[in-house]
Amino acid sequence: MNYVIVDVETTGGGPKTSKITELAIYKHNGTDIIEEFVTLLNPEQSIPDFIVRLTGITDKMVENAPKFYEIARKIIDFTEGCIFVAHNVSFDYGMLRSEFKRLGFDFRMPHLCTVRASRYVLRGHVSYSLGKLSAALGIEIKGRHRAGGDALATAKLFGLLFQKDTHNLEKFVQQEVNPRNVHPNLDLDILDELPNKVGVYKFFNEFNQIIYIGKSIHIKKRVEQHLRNTSSSKGQRLLQDIVRIEYELTGSDLIAMLRESLLIKQFQPIYNRKLRKSLFPWGLFDEIDNKGYIRLSLKSTAKSRTQPISYFHSKKEGNDYLHYVCEKYALCQKLCSLYQTKDACFHFAIKSCNGACVELENPVEYNSRVNQLIDDSSFDNSNFFLIDKGRNKTEKSLVWVSNGHFRGYGYAPFHFDGKDAKHWKRYVEEIPEDKDIKMIIKSFLKKRDSYKLISV
Repeated sequence: MNYVIVDVETTGGGPKTSKITELAIYKHNGTDIIEEFVTLLNPEQSIPDFIVRLTGITDKMVENAPKFYEIARKIIDFTEGCIFVAHNVSFDYGMLRSEFKRLGFDFRMPHLCTVRASRYVLRGHVSYSLGKLSAALGIEIKGRHRAGGDALATAKLFGLLFQKDTHNLEKFVQQEVNPRNVHPNLDLDILDELPNKVGVYKFFNEFNQIIYIGKSIHIKKRVEQHLRNTSSSKGQRLLQDIVRIEYELTGSDLIAMLRESLLIKQFQPIYNRKLRKSLFPWGLFDEIDNKGYIRLSLKSTAKSRTQPISYFHSKKEGNDYLHYVCEKYALCQKLCSLYQTKDACFHFAIKSCNGACVELENPVEYNSRVNQLIDDSSFDNSNFFLIDKGRNKTEKSLVWVSNGHFRGYGYAPFHFDGKDAKHWKRYVEEIPEDKDIKMIIKSFLKKRDSYKLISV
């Protein structure tokens, strides 16, 4: 299997309005570059000054360069039978698809993103941008923000990834949606219009009924996953029913979760059979043992008659949270069901546990910290706003909780938080609270994320 490592420079903006000014393609066999194709291109439009300053490519430089249609056949022949590779592949792949689309050709290839692969194979880096990751790995970029230099650096990075991954990065290859697997009336060109941003998406059938509602921080990627899912009978049935796709941007992941929940209740789509307990199948429960200590454990919410301290989408999410609070509140691993032993827990051995596991810490002192965790996990009687990203750079999102109850969400101008918080509620659309919404907010608050919580 061969790969083509691709980088493009453009006139700036999205694929609809932007054109390619420089293209570099390196054919790679997993070990070495075996062939290359690098050229400037005449975009048939002016190159903005800020792009000239970034890339150094001027209108004069591309004046006599070939136009895209003049090299289109060569690109098809050069890349045939290969896997398309790029750093942030959705951009470079999207630009080439857009250029070919103007010529009436549907250019599609299996593709691989070295950003995504690097995050998995080369874990622990502060940044996965091409410049910073290359510097950290000792890869020199000769000609930054030029197609040849960036593509060559990506090729070197790809070589490192290929050597480290025993499966030759197969799990990161994204296959194109097969038109034969979807409804004949579904226009696959809509996929090029979908953004990789936070929001909710809706699938419609041929009778204009909403049949599925979902949310994602990457709408385009998630929708494509649905359209490639032929591994289950439910997935195959859904594929055959989708004839139209719509989406709403929310900016905030929390608002996306709230919006998804509200829309599912409103439209009750046939493929959304998620009840409250299936949305949050795991809970964190507390009980007092015969020594007087409060023990914490994860249990299925389906079988419990008591109210958990917190809800979780998965057992892993619950365990991760338990590890986090165990350290934050200096709790005992054994009493948090994280360390199975009849003796002291591991944290006691490294002096991170005060000895509740071997009854060296008084139950009253230990339980006070557990109760603090329980109090912090509840927002009963609390009044606050959660401020997060908006749908664009000119706004921020707000979620309002008053006296421990969800009141609604909305969007405000970017600099609104410089004003008195008592005026913020005018930006909020009030929405009735239900149990799912409260659980969604409680679950979200457990994340150590970028949102701001402002008490009022």
